[in-house]
Amino acid sequence: MKKIINGKVYDTDKAKELGTYSNAGGWNDFNHYEETLFQKRTGEFFLFGKGNANTKYAEVIGQNCWSGGRKILPMSYEDARTWAEEHLDADEYESIFGVIDESGAKMTVTLSIDSGKWESAKREAAKKGIGISEYIESLL
Repeated sequence: MKKIINGKVYDTDKAKELGTYSNAGGWNDFNHYEETLFQKRTGEFFLFGKGNANTKYAEVIGQNCWSGGRKILPMSYEDARTWAEEHLDADEYESIFGVIDESGAKMTVTLSIDSGKWESAKREAAKKGIGISEYIESLL
């Protein structure tokens, strides 16, 4: 399915399929729906959903008459992450959003930064009353 929403193209044939969720029942159930999370080459996420007459994907076909339908819904990074957390298993989630590190472990890194920007970062950290590491982490 291809759809233009707010001047942006969403195409299920060109985007990367990340994971699919299907609720209980089958296609003969009026409440059945299926959703697939996609990511465009630009990094944007969207959901392609299709469902029967008693779902959020239903379409009106007459007075008080509904039929199954399908929609593309653009999603923010946070909405996509929340959807994946609720509907995908841990391995699928981490393959999309990275491994969850609960240890809080720190590591030492070596960076090459413009000296003026380094001094500016140190000043900003001092203004906030925090260390340079904490300041840089806040930017990430």
